[in-house]
Amino acid sequence: MQLKWTAVALAAITLVACGKKEEAAAPAAAPAPTAAAPAAAPAPAPAGDTLVIKIGHVAPTSGPIAHLGKDNEFGAKMAIEDLNAKGLKIGDKVAKFELVAEDDAGDPKQGTAVAQKLVDEKVNGVVGHLNSGTTIPASKLYSDAGIPQISPSATNPKYTRQGFKTTFRVVADDTQLGGTLGKYAVETLKGKNIAVIDDRTAYGQGVAEEFEKSAKAAGATIVGHEFTTDKSTDFNAILTKLKAAKPDVLFFGGMDAVGGPMLKQVKQLGLNVKFMGGDGLCTGELPKLAGDAIGEDMVVCAEAGGVDGDFKQPLEDFKAKFKAKNGVDVQIYAPYVYDAVNVLAEAMVKAGSSDPAKYLPEVGKIQYKGVTGPIAFDEKGDIKNGALTLYTYKGGARTQIAVVR
Repeated sequence: MQLKWTAVALAAITLVACGKKEEAAAPAAAPAPTAAAPAAAPAPAPAGDTLVIKIGHVAPTSGPIAHLGKDNEFGAKMAIEDLNAKGLKIGDKVAKFELVAEDDAGDPKQGTAVAQKLVDEKVNGVVGHLNSGTTIPASKLYSDAGIPQISPSATNPKYTRQGFKTTFRVVADDTQLGGTLGKYAVETLKGKNIAVIDDRTAYGQGVAEEFEKSAKAAGATIVGHEFTTDKSTDFNAILTKLKAAKPDVLFFGGMDAVGGPMLKQVKQLGLNVKFMGGDGLCTGELPKLAGDAIGEDMVVCAEAGGVDGDFKQPLEDFKAKFKAKNGVDVQIYAPYVYDAVNVLAEAMVKAGSSDPAKYLPEVGKIQYKGVTGPIAFDEKGDIKNGALTLYTYKGGARTQIAVVR
């Protein structure tokens, strides 16, 4: 993308995500903030020295999983604010980041519509979408336009296996997520007869299939596999059918908005099972959605991410800052959104350009220390050595079991 300047201002350019750990030097009139001191707003730069960068962010901020979409959007807003507070420089220009936030409602058609809107607006990069079902179709539009895309939460393996050079993700995929849960169901929970339900979305079906394959390989018998939708509220028919097969573990591939009501009906029918699910189920909102249907240690789920060792404290600090700013706890993926924005910005800094064609190669080579841990990508755009965090629920609160890689 070639830039043209006027005597008054720079034409707006679009950008994706950002984050440079080192402080950039401020204009000569004002010293750069140090890491030890609170970041001060940079001195106003002359119009000709400001580079406006637009970052696209897409998540479902309406509909049944709007609480997850808003969580992601809060993470994006925090990243943009922190980047602007640093007075980051790209090339010889002071970067001014702007967030272009869109709602895809978790619907693939709306997802491609807003993706085209971002392409038409010539954003330099995109963080999103949240769901695999919207991320995958949208990714072709971004690829055709040459715009880098980092998903903070889409786990279906297909996303990064389409041969696109523009697709990246900062969490582990369903092969690892479902595979780990399947093995855990048999080896740790001692599950022998396992039932599976999925919601037929790209995410739910994908994680359920990987779980089933892994559980079978570990020696379990799959006594039934039933289907629902991501908008269903009545599961009595399929649960009654599965109850007759006497499962000791029930795995649900879907989101918390469906999993919560399903748990209530599991209890009503007297199904004595361990209830398992992937990251869509594994949220802070699940106890509110399920009420008293969550027994102690009844639910086991996994988040496609996680930190251990030296990264525990930075993540806790982020969560505290997030709650102070937004008035709510992190649901699940806001920290990954925050890191994804910063990864894009870091790649721009390294390339000395916000032109997608120029900074895209730097995304693939990135070595970034985020609040969610170290971030580097393999040749497909998947995160290297991705972590998973296993959780259960005690006293109505999500409780960590272990971080595995």
